[in-house]
Amino acid sequence: MANSKFLLSAGQPHVVGSFGSRNDMSVVESAKVRELCDFAEIRLDLLADASGQMGIPSWRHLVGVPLIFTARRLEEGGAVAISATERAILLESVLGEAACIDIEVASIREFSQLIQTITSSGIPWVASFHDFKNLPESGILEDAAKRALEAGASAFKVAARLHQPADIARLAEFQLADHGLPVATMGMGPLATVSRLLCAQCGSVLNYGFIGKNPTAPGQWEAGLLKRAIADLTPFNT
Repeated sequence: MANSKFLLSAGQPHVVGSFGSRNDMSVVESAKVRELCDFAEIRLDLLADASGQMGIPSWRHLVGVPLIFTARRLEEGGAVAISATERAILLESVLGEAACIDIEVASIREFSQLIQTITSSGIPWVASFHDFKNLPESGILEDAAKRALEAGASAFKVAARLHQPADIARLAEFQLADHGLPVATMGMGPLATVSRLLCAQCGSVLNYGFIGKNPTAPGQWEAGLLKRAIADLTPFNT
């Protein structure tokens, strides 16, 4: 049965612990994971081989931890070049264990059948958008958020590389705007660390840090440090 402990309220920050390798996941105890984060992300693309085969699941010991599953497309940071069909098969295979599924906005159309299955199963899903080169123009982000809303996503997530302080401000402004659904924003690169705190303070509902030795994005916080830092923030309300 799917894990239903995934509830998001707009403006309420949660910490997601992400595993950068199978070993990082297999050596940590579930009690420790629950201490470090609110949800754990399982990157199926990091666990799959080039043929899209995942092998023996390495998360079954994470009892009581709400799990977010994703199979990232190569163009948005995926670890292996597996097809949309293979990624959909990977995600469908874990629906019984998922608290949430992460699907890229760019994959919404080709994953339409999977989204129907997820929705009918009562599993929430996050529509995500990643740019490892730049922060896209605000109009592009707004259009992606609209597509997420129209497709029935439970939240919209943006992760983009930031190059200057103005990028941080613009990402925070996007976070503070009303997009019709909960939003998660975070920077990558040299300005990632400070941006992730500011975005959380502005109401980012999902804030990603890594568990173990391997970050899953440039400039990512360690999950436990991120959780403690966010707990000390005063929410910013306009």
